[in-house]
Amino acid sequence: MEIKRDDEIEVMSLSAPTMGTMQIAGSTGFGHNIEFMSQAYLRNRYSEIDLEDESSNTNKDHPLPIFLKFEDVEYKVRSSQASSNNPVKSVVSKVATQLNMEQDNCKQILKGITGSIGPGEILALMGPSGSGKTTLLKVIGGRLLDNVEGKITYNDIPYNAVVKRRIGFVTQDDVLFPQLTVEETLVFAAFLRLPSNMSQQQKYARVEMIVKELGLERCRHTRIGGGFVKGISGGERKRTSIGHEILVDPSLLLLDEPTSGLDSTSANRLLIILQGLAKAGRTIITTIHQPSSRMFHMFDKILLISEGYPVYYGKARESMEYFSSLRFIPEIPMNPAEFLLDLAAGQVSDINVPGDFLETRGSPDSEKAIIEFLQLKYKTQLEPKEKEENHKTTKTSEHLQLAIQVKRDWTMTWWEQFMVLSKRTFRERCKDYFDKLRLVQAVGVAVLLGLLWWKSKIDTEAHLRDQVGLLFYICIFWTSSSIFGAVYVFPFEKIYLVKERKADMYRLSVYYVCSTLCDMVAHVLYPTFFMLILYFMAGFKRTVPCFFLTLFAILLVAITSQGAGELFGAAVLSIKRSGMVASLLLMLFLLTGGYYVQHIPKFMRWLKYLSFIYYGFRLLLKVQYSGDELYECQSQGGCRTLQSSPSFNAVNLNGGLEEVWILLAMALAYRLCAYFCLRRRINICTL
Repeated sequence: MEIKRDDEIEVMSLSAPTMGTMQIAGSTGFGHNIEFMSQAYLRNRYSEIDLEDESSNTNKDHPLPIFLKFEDVEYKVRSSQASSNNPVKSVVSKVATQLNMEQDNCKQILKGITGSIGPGEILALMGPSGSGKTTLLKVIGGRLLDNVEGKITYNDIPYNAVVKRRIGFVTQDDVLFPQLTVEETLVFAAFLRLPSNMSQQQKYARVEMIVKELGLERCRHTRIGGGFVKGISGGERKRTSIGHEILVDPSLLLLDEPTSGLDSTSANRLLIILQGLAKAGRTIITTIHQPSSRMFHMFDKILLISEGYPVYYGKARESMEYFSSLRFIPEIPMNPAEFLLDLAAGQVSDINVPGDFLETRGSPDSEKAIIEFLQLKYKTQLEPKEKEENHKTTKTSEHLQLAIQVKRDWTMTWWEQFMVLSKRTFRERCKDYFDKLRLVQAVGVAVLLGLLWWKSKIDTEAHLRDQVGLLFYICIFWTSSSIFGAVYVFPFEKIYLVKERKADMYRLSVYYVCSTLCDMVAHVLYPTFFMLILYFMAGFKRTVPCFFLTLFAILLVAITSQGAGELFGAAVLSIKRSGMVASLLLMLFLLTGGYYVQHIPKFMRWLKYLSFIYYGFRLLLKVQYSGDELYECQSQGGCRTLQSSPSFNAVNLNGGLEEVWILLAMALAYRLCAYFCLRRRINICTL
């Protein structure tokens, strides 16, 4: 597959269109009749389709027409046998695959698929489960780039970063934030994705228009929901997903099983909406499992796939006629879609078949023989015709080739994206930030510790040791709370992040900064409540500077722990494994924190310098105690300084700035590492 990433033509500049009154189901897209738009692709009349002057005051916006062609598309994946846990075998296998020495270890998913579609048309990808429909959709949408062979062009231009921003992709599972309402979802998407030269009023107007066109007025203030969160219905959620994509007016809209889980009425209504979107000049491709007969006749073209091979490509209304010419005729009245799917699976129980298959009908080899027969007929009858009419003789006009390569910069500056995304992040997570259980936990633990260490003193060695133990427990409590509060953030939001990054909604750096700053609210708020209660109950030093310095030390430990949790979560990006990794490393940090073991063997001593608990605990001790302070004054030996206590053998109670700078450096270093880990992992993730 031909891929271009850097050949972005910036010479030509199209002024950003005004987006105010576009009617989805009304205009055909370029001031032409929709029948003309469909036939133009077949009759080589692209020169008659002119781009409108987008700088005019027409108040209408239409997507750039995309004529999609895909020819002999193949896709392979390495089988489980090829990928071994043994690193040596894995490397050898990769080298052998590159040298074409291990073809048997690759499973071919798509096996030479050819087709084309133009603006104003809906192409339905049909076939049994596992036939390769979704894989083909992802290949066309640029979601799968490796191990792809064949030719895919958009206005005769290969896929590149500029084309990506003109493609809308609606996944089968609706990837929407459950805590946001329908309107909030669309508004935030509008502010992140629509051009910056549009005013706020225009962006709100675009959202309002999408809400009305998709019939979402009734549920606009209802949460999306999902999982354990109550929300809108499946049909409303699917329409919201479509609205999320068509906000930016994509030229090519791809939908994966949009009617999955919907009743026939909701599915029919959804397809009527897609028809309206197509009439506005968009190119629409959708996978669909088993549409009703009414829905089947709404499609312009059908691509029927069986075991990765195409068995039919052409107009939907001509499909029955084609198979009848091959002497496959239903014996009973049958839904055309059901008839096609039965043929693609080789199931011909209620279908008249050619005489050659009558003897073997019903045998195990019959299904395979029928599928191979249909694949052969496609190769000899349909594929040559398609290649001749739409791939060799038909060329897209030059101005459409140039227009699709016009570079689209980010719609907003870094700071503008930060302002919008921070509001969305806070709105989505605010219920977690201000959770009553978290408040009860912080207050309850503070009261319990305050009662256990009520008015504790440091007049004796035993009392001093008790208070030092309390300080270490505070370190443990907020370290573990902060780590486990942050380690699951990126694994939980991975699917949302992958989807939005694939659509180039925002910079990853903006997302990360917004995420860590918004989460910092909880990591600052609850430790503050905690210390306000515990500090005075436990009998710590009652001076204003000492209180605020102790609070600052606790917050510094919590924020550093948050960064460590983000790093563990970003590095693993798995809900199950990230918790396990965090538990193991937390245990390591606790053991080397300077309380349980003060004299660590030399060959293991380096571990304590990696532990932020070690520095946080030392900082708390230096804030709370002074080396010149006296204790044990009532003992027989007389008063001694705190520095002489066995509890501080490994700690110099003077100073403290060193620990502050180290913790600040750790907090920053953890976050930088987390960002780069997240960037690397997200780039290789697919939905």
